Amino acid sequence: MENATPASALYVGEVVHRRVHGFHHRLRYRVWMVLADLDELDRLQDRLRLLRRGAFGLITLRTADHGDRSGRPLRLQIEGHLAAAGVDIAGGPIRLLTMPRILGYGFNPISVFFCHTPDGALAALLYEVTNTFRERHSYLIAVPAGQAGPVRQTAEKQLFVSPFMDGDLAYDFTVHPPEEAVSVIVAVRRGDTPILTASFAGRRRPLTDGQLLRAFVTHPLLTWKVTWGIHWEALKMMLKGARYRTRGAPPARPVTVGQGPRHDVARESIVGLAK
Repeated sequence: MENATPASALYVGEVVHRRVHGFHHRLRYRVWMVLADLDELDRLQDRLRLLRRGAFGLITLRTADHGDRSGRPLRLQIEGHLAAAGVDIAGGPIRLLTMPRILGYGFNPISVFFCHTPDGALAALLYEVTNTFRERHSYLIAVPAGQAGPVRQTAEKQLFVSPFMDGDLAYDFTVHPPEEAVSVIVAVRRGDTPILTASFAGRRRPLTDGQLLRAFVTHPLLTWKVTWGIHWEALKMMLKGARYRTRGAPPARPVTVGQGPRHDVARESIVGLAK
């Protein structure tokens, strides 16, 4: 029996960054993201006039912008990474939370794949991180069977993302999976020292042409604004004395397999930073 509520949706909310080590810096931007079930996407794009497939349009969502960018079916790519990590979702749903291209331009600092078993249970999360040099690395972490409430996971940082952060860092993820609301919190630390917390939190809206147009109008030049904002905030941090780090070579492997949370003390401090 088909669910009354479609899996795919819009989530409209805010991105917040808070730097707490070395120097203090905070930013907040209004953004919106699409949650697209990969098995529904073709039908959605046949139905919706504003969510197109191509590289250019008012709003476009291209699976070729994700994964290895080869155009190879995205589900097959994600399932391959899951299999390599020993996770079998048995053909269950894979849902992508991401920003679409706006007027042909797309950039996502982080997109998240929610990987489910056929009964709807969340089996794994894949965090796809892209830097402003268009380099990409993903962090794949299994979710224990029977997991309830927010998902908390950890991975060692592999990809150069910010010129103001060292390489010997770790990510602690706290995720409330998509329902009426969604949130993704990424806390960056060195050992037990918090460095930065970045988060997206949004409320669900139906994925319709009307809501897409509303989001486009109320959040003008979404992806353009994200890239402009990254460089503008970088300038402000340099004026605060941030030290520039040299970019090293990207990771040789496309995916790092992470793990569950370290311990409750670190977890509590991470959640507190995001408030």
